[in-house]
Amino acid sequence: MLGHPIAHSKSPALHTAAYAALGLPWSYGTADVESGSLGQFIDELGDEWRGLSLTMPLKREALPLLAGVDDHVMLSGAANTVLLDRQGGRATLRGFNTDVRGVIEALRGAGVTEVATARILGGGATAASVLIALDRLGVERVAIAVRAPEKLGQLIAIAEQLDIELSIETLGGVDSRADVEVVISTLPNGAEVAVSAGDPTGRVLLDVAYEPWPTPLAAVWLAGGGVVVPGLEMLAHQALAQVRIFVGGSPDAALPDEDAVFSAMRHAVGLAPL
Repeated sequence: MLGHPIAHSKSPALHTAAYAALGLPWSYGTADVESGSLGQFIDELGDEWRGLSLTMPLKREALPLLAGVDDHVMLSGAANTVLLDRQGGRATLRGFNTDVRGVIEALRGAGVTEVATARILGGGATAASVLIALDRLGVERVAIAVRAPEKLGQLIAIAEQLDIELSIETLGGVDSRADVEVVISTLPNGAEVAVSAGDPTGRVLLDVAYEPWPTPLAAVWLAGGGVVVPGLEMLAHQALAQVRIFVGGSPDAALPDEDAVFSAMRHAVGLAPL
């Protein structure tokens, strides 16, 4: 797992559990890689490397280095997974976005199989993946709350391409729970979010932050009786897709005894078995 900062990541626990369950002698760790350093890091990798996971600020910086990308990378402009495909000698870098799948599966785990209206808090690379995931769940209308609306050009373009009705709000002045079925926060933990005392009953919050937990937003939501999907659920599901990529070359290539593998991954980060 590459990014900056990176010390909080639970990805090593997830991946280590997966490869142990699969009986593979693979190792997975973290490296603090700052913006502008990804290309050099990749150039120095040896033949033993199979793949990389990426978090901020590298998801968009990776794109010029990739020889091929999946549809979700193409649409979102962000890759969180790089496969070093060594067929035929020199490694070819293939990029994937498993965050989209992570959002979809985390929501489905909470019983959300269709979404008509949603609000996204934050407008970074993860927000782009969330917007695509919501489209896959049938969303028609999305509000995005951010501090700098003038920087939302890419998200606006994605919404237009997906034919999603998009409205833009200023973060801090919005009731995060009003008027929509699902709220997804892509804000880093510790970000200040104004939340009214409105009733969240029957509404779902997916907060992609997970360390420490609960976030202030999730705590308010839980106290009001709302449904909260922790960020660890998204992280675990996107990590399962990454393991599929590293082992089988595709996010759609199911693993041997995958239920047992995923159970081991969930246990490693304190999630209940499915």
